[in-house]
This record gives sequence, structure tokens and C-alpha cells, in this order.
Amino acid sequence: MNVRITPRPLHGVIQAPPSKSMAHRLLICAGLAKNETSTLHGISQSEDIMATLGCLAALGVQYKKAGDAVTITGTDILCSVPQRPLDCKESGSTLRFFLPLALMCGKKVRLSGSARLLSRPLTVYETICREQKLFYKQTETDVSVQGRLTPGSYKIPGNISSQFISGLLFALPLCEKDSILSILPPIESRSYLELTIEALAAFGVRVSWTDDKTILVPGGQTYHPREMTVEGDYSNAAFFAALKLFGNDVEITGLSDDSRQGDKVYLKFFEMLSKGTPTIHIGDCPDLGPILMAVAAAKNGAVFRETGRLKIKESDRGAAMAEELSKFGVSVTVHEDSIVVYPANFHTPTEILHGHNDHRIVMALSTLLTLTGGEIEGAQAVRKSLPEYFEMLKSLGAEVTEYDT
Repeated sequence: MNVRITPRPLHGVIQAPPSKSMAHRLLICAGLAKNETSTLHGISQSEDIMATLGCLAALGVQYKKAGDAVTITGTDILCSVPQRPLDCKESGSTLRFFLPLALMCGKKVRLSGSARLLSRPLTVYETICREQKLFYKQTETDVSVQGRLTPGSYKIPGNISSQFISGLLFALPLCEKDSILSILPPIESRSYLELTIEALAAFGVRVSWTDDKTILVPGGQTYHPREMTVEGDYSNAAFFAALKLFGNDVEITGLSDDSRQGDKVYLKFFEMLSKGTPTIHIGDCPDLGPILMAVAAAKNGAVFRETGRLKIKESDRGAAMAEELSKFGVSVTVHEDSIVVYPANFHTPTEILHGHNDHRIVMALSTLLTLTGGEIEGAQAVRKSLPEYFEMLKSLGAEVTEYDT
């Protein structure tokens, strides 16, 4: 799908979409509440969330979706007998959260997904399986595992993805004995671990930091049912907040001031980008990378540090944004763990933009096109996290034309 955007003044109120990160976590916790029923509100139709619901169903969880509400009856994961592969589609969270759960049932479980997803690192789990003599086999399109995780001491690198640690945090409380997760510094995306711990606590499961790099996970715990509403998403709200930064009369509602979401920091970073050419560290909020680069391009440039993990997202986000921003006349240099966006004479793109099959690239570029006008191919990538994105833009008065090629 291609999208053409024509510049117009925008105004209106946007209700922040529900947090995809928190939705994944709450759905999994509800699915682990054995034979108990939970109700969750604010569950979107995004491809990633539907992948998580599909994997829960494959493990024996029953659910019914009505609008944005999902009623879930959990399963006994220790006795689960998956009848089909767990299709994670393109969701990194889904794959990394469910792989440890697949290692709780003792049966052979196959988790499938796109080639891009399976090219992203899974070495943490491969190492655990090797050390515990569990079956692990990975191909370009799936990974198969068999066996049961044993409680004990785990050493996990903290600089790859917090999703590996979160995956273990969902599974290990169901073991008979306690476990200790020792996280090797530096720990990136710590805020996402806090979201996981918050979700666990909401369902009656307690884990605790014993120091700044060690988590105690008591065994023998039980997930309890809840009725909850998913909080607003700072990550996707940032795309609409950028519209306000560009001079539009846009207000965002539905965000919690007390949220633990690391992407909440966009409020601070946008102010820095408006006032000068700052150096910004994004190790704890890599999902903000594309929109921060877009804002820097339209404003005063910036230097971004701790950007290495942008290479292993849905696209190589640093390189993808560099390629697309060059069409606006903006020079970008991508280094191993830093990115420089140079101040430039920002102008209307000289050719059609490419979405790189990455939802955050498409939304970041669309934000810029509200200033300059232009066209993006591959805009359907927004379905991964925010399928209603372009309708939300239109609700603000944006002139958006969608068509299939």
C-alpha cells in the first residue's frame, strides 16, 4: 500500500493508543492463570498482539475478543500439549516471551515466524538450552525446543534485549524452586523489565531486585485472574506529539504520568531537539529512534548514542532512516553504536519514500510528510502495531490518500 500525504494544518485531540508492550505482558499473565478467567480492556487488533493471542491459543488458552476487550481463560502451561506451531509472525516480543514458556511443558514445540524475525538474536536461549541439555534447533523460519527449564542461577547479558529476561520472568515463577537472574551490565531497556515486573505483580506473581543487576524469582507461584485496562502507549504517542512540536494544535490524552514506560522520555528529548543540537542516549528507549531522528532532521540535527540495537529491529532502523532522510536533503552518518543527523536545509523529498517493512519507519516518515508532503510505499507496515494510524491522522485533518500498487 502507498500513502500520499498533503501538508495541512492539523488540530484535534488524540486518545493515546493502548501500550503494545504492556498488552503483550498482561495477555501472557492472564493466559498463565490456570483455569481462571481474566478480562483485559484496551487490546488492539495489531498484528503483533494478534500473534501473541494466537500463541496463547496454541498452548491451550481460551479467549474471546469483543471490540477492544478480551476475556481469557488461562491454561496449565506445565501440562500444555500444543497442537500446532506457535506462529509469532514478525513479533520479536512474542517469540522471546513464548520460547521460555514452550520450555515449561516438556513437549516438543515449534515457534515459527518471518525470516527477518528469526534472523534476530536468540543466542541467550540457545545457550540456556545447551547448558541444561534441552533440545534446541533453529532454521531460517522456525525454532524448535523440547524439555523443561530448571530453576537455579541464570547469567544473562543485559546489552542484547530485555525481552530475554522478561521471557524467563514469566516462566521461572512456575518452577518448584527459586531462581536468580544475574544480569551482566550494561543493562539496556531496564524500563521494560520494570513493565514486566509490574504486570507480574498485577497477577499476583512477585519477583524482586536484590541489587541493581540481580533479580530473585521465587518458585512455586500461581498467576491469579484480573480485570484490567491497558495503559496508554508513550511510544506510539510520540508520533502524534511530534505533530504538536511542528506547530500543529494537537493534544494527546490517555497517558499516565506515573507510567514506567521508558519511552515516556520523549517529552524530555523533544524539548532538547527543539532548542539545539543535543547528544541523546537511547539505549533504554530504542523504539524512539526513528521518530527522534525524524524530529532532528526537521529541527537542528542531533547525535544519538547507544544505537547498536537499532540494527536488529524490524529493519536496520539507523540505516533505513539515513537512506530516507537523504531524500529530504538531510545527511546522516551511522556508526557502530552512534548516529549523527546533521543540520540541513530540510526540503520536500525528491522521490517516493520506502517504509522498509517497519511500522516505526513508516510513522516517523509520515510525520515529516505532514510538513513537506510526499508519498511512502509499503505503508501497510503500520498494521504491525497501530493499524488505525492513518485514520488517526485523518481525524486531525490530515489529507491522506491510500492506494494499492
